[in-house]
Amino acid sequence: MRKAKPKKRYILPDPKFNDTLVTKFVNCLMVDGKKSIAYNIFYDAVGKVESKVGENGLEVWKKALNNIAPSVEVKSRRVGGATFQVPMEVRPERKMALGIKWMINYARKRGEKTMMDRLAGEIIAGAKGEGAAVKKKDDTHRMAEANKAFSHFRF
Repeated sequence: MRKAKPKKRYILPDPKFNDTLVTKFVNCLMVDGKKSIAYNIFYDAVGKVESKVGENGLEVWKKALNNIAPSVEVKSRRVGGATFQVPMEVRPERKMALGIKWMINYARKRGEKTMMDRLAGEIIAGAKGEGAAVKKKDDTHRMAEANKAFSHFRF
């Protein structure tokens, strides 16, 4: 076991919207340390969402992130030689982290030409409650619901 808990790292808010959640998202979006490119992709995608939907792009993005973030998940737990999928509540930080990862991963797998278009498409789909990332959340919830019988094995 560790001697001391690692210190919580606080990240700075982004320059345009002054929001730390945007910085976390951009940090996950970033590839090979190219943060300015990641910021450009995010801001352009939010601008595109704004022009397509006609609402505030940042609000649509936050709504999409909330639609994607799971509230329960399953964790493997070994009990007497058998492995059970035990449903667990998701901590708020992990909930946002999973939502961010899923949105970015499924945006990368989309068919549009540029990452900005893919991300904008995934944000719009997520805000409507459709798209691959929302499907992933629904699958996670369905799996937790199916294994509700093993919830007494929580640790």
